[in-house]
Amino acid sequence: MAKQYETVIGLEVHVELATKTKIFCGCSTAFGGAPNTHTCPVCTGMPGSLPVLNKQVAEYAMAVGLALNCKINQYCKFDRKNYFYPDNPQNYQISQLYLPICINGSVEIETAGGKKKVGIHEIHMEEDAGKLVHDEWADCSLVDYNRSGVPLIEIVSEPDMRSADEVIAYLEKLRTTIQYLGASDCKLNEGSMRADVNLSVREAGASKYGTRTEMKNLNSFKAIARAIEGERERQIEVLEDGGEVIQETRRWDDNKEYSYAMRFKEDAQDYRYFPDPDLTPIVISDEWIRQIKDRQPEFQEEKAKRYKEEYDIPEYDISIITASKKMADLFEETVALCPNPKKVSNWLMGETMRLLKEQEMEPEDIIFTPEQLAKLIEMTETGRINSTVAKEVFEKMFKENIDVEKFVEDNSLGTVNDEGALRETIEKIVADNPQSVADYQAGKKKAIGFLVGQTMKAMQGKADPGMVNKILQELLQ
Repeated sequence: MAKQYETVIGLEVHVELATKTKIFCGCSTAFGGAPNTHTCPVCTGMPGSLPVLNKQVAEYAMAVGLALNCKINQYCKFDRKNYFYPDNPQNYQISQLYLPICINGSVEIETAGGKKKVGIHEIHMEEDAGKLVHDEWADCSLVDYNRSGVPLIEIVSEPDMRSADEVIAYLEKLRTTIQYLGASDCKLNEGSMRADVNLSVREAGASKYGTRTEMKNLNSFKAIARAIEGERERQIEVLEDGGEVIQETRRWDDNKEYSYAMRFKEDAQDYRYFPDPDLTPIVISDEWIRQIKDRQPEFQEEKAKRYKEEYDIPEYDISIITASKKMADLFEETVALCPNPKKVSNWLMGETMRLLKEQEMEPEDIIFTPEQLAKLIEMTETGRINSTVAKEVFEKMFKENIDVEKFVEDNSLGTVNDEGALRETIEKIVADNPQSVADYQAGKKKAIGFLVGQTMKAMQGKADPGMVNKILQELLQ
């Protein structure tokens, strides 16, 4: 009988924090910017420059730790991780090995088999490295230190996950929690959330873990899921062929759907860690922890529960809307202006989700305001524009955040409620389509749909459908 294998997965998730300045200096953390313009002697590792900790970094790290049920280490400190690489200007990275800021947490995820707890081993603060840009035309590598010193937290899970689905559920939970805290935008495509996957396989029922590999270069949930499946199959194949899995770091190529070895996996001693002599330990008081706790927001679960009681909308809508803080804020602010939760939810669940998918955007990228969405709903409800025009206006608003009222006025998109003009148009259409009239009168009630369509076309979509139907019914009797 063929052997059954179990996959064992743990993650190291790096999250870039949403501070305005870097972890140890006053340089900007803004994404983009011309190469090497967000730099100073500290983040380019100049001799004699001294780091000073950005207090906001410690506060974000604690806020994330508390949200993930961690214990806060009230005495923690920074260490130097020594390695030599061109994007690492000091030849060491300031991180936390011995006393990280948060330890022993957990998050609950929904899996196919029900709820499951994933342990959080630790969360530590560290600085990001620079970025190498490979110029194939000039056949050289250039280095950009804008990212050097951008503050990161690394969230290290226990090896508690067993499938790609569990990993994605865990990452989505982390992302939602961190976005609700405002600690990071967690955009995988911009690298502000990055996951390294540690994966091993073992025979089902075995108690000892297999040899793990670490996979890097994963910048989307889809790539992570594919990488997990690909690496699982590769390791099983190696074992089935009588080989041994080697502990190494591998790079996932999403285009080829294959991972290849980068280097043997280093252990902590390879980095010659020692306490950073330039930074004093951080002593965290009970009072400071209480301040952070008091500032924690209403998270997704609490929000979902409140929505169920406060707004009469389906549970599915609630789960989608509260999955993104941006979407939840947009929903609540629009409802405050236009007290019709179901209509607001319909626009977010329908047209908004459709356009986000079509444009390959995240809810965080939405630019239209609650004021404009409320105005659009109000104009549709009062019949100032019909539903066809509303969708057209919404698409324009989604792409350009226009002033809805002005756009409708400037483009003469308001509903035509002039009964005289409408009746004249409909009489002509009825006269021009005797067959449809005969079909309707012979009992084929659907024939009226064609006549409504012709009227809307003649009125450039601006007629009031209710009025069109009413006049047609009268004329066809």
